[in-house]
Amino acid sequence: MNENTQIFLDFWNTFKWPEPVVVQYRLYYNDDGEPVVYSMEDLPGKYIEVTEQQYSEHSYRVSVVDGQLIKKLPNTITTKKLIPCNTGTPCHLTNVAIVTTTDPNQKWNLKNYDNS
Repeated sequence: MNENTQIFLDFWNTFKWPEPVVVQYRLYYNDDGEPVVYSMEDLPGKYIEVTEQQYSEHSYRVSVVDGQLIKKLPNTITTKKLIPCNTGTPCHLTNVAIVTTTDPNQKWNLKNYDNS
């Protein structure tokens, strides 16, 4: 056995292979249980693990209730409305379309209403 072969064999026998990554399919959701994003990444925020099929469907006609994924009925209509809040996106006092960080400002959040 020549020197190069021995160097290769020494490397091969001592190389530390990385541990395989466990794939997790996640649905991140907000405080109201509404879906925010499907991801396989470790992102900040609340999430539940979903199956590969649920992940591939990428349905936003679902809610998270008590840690469970609940499909919304086809006749369920979700209405969204901006409401003034103490937290949220700061906007100009007279125009919600202008996002600003200067004081004074009014903060707004999106509220979901399910009508079934």
